[in-house]
Amino acid sequence: MKILVPIKRVVDYSIRIRVKADGTGVETAGVKMSINPFDEIAIEEALRLKENGLASEVVLVSIGSEKTDETLRAGLALGADRAIWVQHHERIEPLAIAKLLKAIISSEAPQLVLMGKQAIDDDCNQTGQMLSALLGWPQGTFASKIELKGAQVNVTREVDGGHETLALTMPAIITTDLRLNTPRFASLPNIMKAKSKPMAILNSADLGVDTAPRLHIFSVKAPTARSAGVIVPDVAALVRALKSQAKVLP
Repeated sequence: MKILVPIKRVVDYSIRIRVKADGTGVETAGVKMSINPFDEIAIEEALRLKENGLASEVVLVSIGSEKTDETLRAGLALGADRAIWVQHHERIEPLAIAKLLKAIISSEAPQLVLMGKQAIDDDCNQTGQMLSALLGWPQGTFASKIELKGAQVNVTREVDGGHETLALTMPAIITTDLRLNTPRFASLPNIMKAKSKPMAILNSADLGVDTAPRLHIFSVKAPTARSAGVIVPDVAALVRALKSQAKVLP
């Protein structure tokens, strides 16, 4: 069984985000980049399935411009077998990503697509669901547990009322949540091996997909800084403060 894992290059979660001076987006020049954390969970789950003899190959795919290959090499260092880099140098939206992934899937023919439920840069949480609709494949989103049973995969997910388990017939799309697993660290030998693992390079324009953005971003602004809090000596002072400043109480 082949597992395809789409991953995204994002600003590292430990970095404080800065908006560009012209308000056109987030500053990425000279900023540490890494694999989207939810995608790392997807990689880890795919590798565990392979180590348990339930999968034969783990293939990574990423869509992006320069240095996306570095992100793919980081994923290969975790243990994936090979990678596909779809070069795209413009802003791209979830629908276009889903269409490009569909084109890759048509040639790769994986039985399972494991991907993060969302990317931490835009938090769209759309690509997995759109890909499922385009392919006509069953989907299990926000997976906190995955069990393979022959041609069926059981996906446990958290819902408002507790847990829900879906039985999907493969091929299927699964998006991963934080509670699914804890990703491993790459070992030095695997980092060295990753340099020689195969990586196919494609161009998004050659896949016959319309990637033109449907949304226009007028400006990007940092959140307004919160004003300093006020320490009050007692409940009566708190009530007076709420009445005079927040106007919460009548």
